[in-house]
Amino acid sequence: MRRDDRDDPFDDLFREIERMMNDMMGGNVDMQVDTGTTGFGADTHVDIHEDDELIRVIADLPGVEKNDIDLKCDGESMTISAASDHREYDERIALPARVDESSAKATYNNGVLEVTFEKTDESANISVE
Repeated sequence: MRRDDRDDPFDDLFREIERMMNDMMGGNVDMQVDTGTTGFGADTHVDIHEDDELIRVIADLPGVEKNDIDLKCDGESMTISAASDHREYDERIALPARVDESSAKATYNNGVLEVTFEKTDESANISVE
């Protein structure tokens, strides 16, 4: 029997939670989780922390190798693209403030990606000729 042929061990738990929520809310609450092969899915969490000087983005990327992570930033948003044997991740994250993308520092350890940026108030200067 392949793993895909078995029921998810949490199906009963989610059905019971959904039943209890429906009882409490008096309606039809749908708690189904997208289990597609793209996107961040339920097993990934992204946090953004901000202080006076830095913005720090922390993302859980379980099962992904460091070499399979691609990061891009345009100063206002960051895109995380990654792939594992079973899943593809592709997420664009709006940053809470403008950052200097050239100041980015990224680490990846035990499935946790951490990227820090220095804040900036400046935009690129455009000269008119």
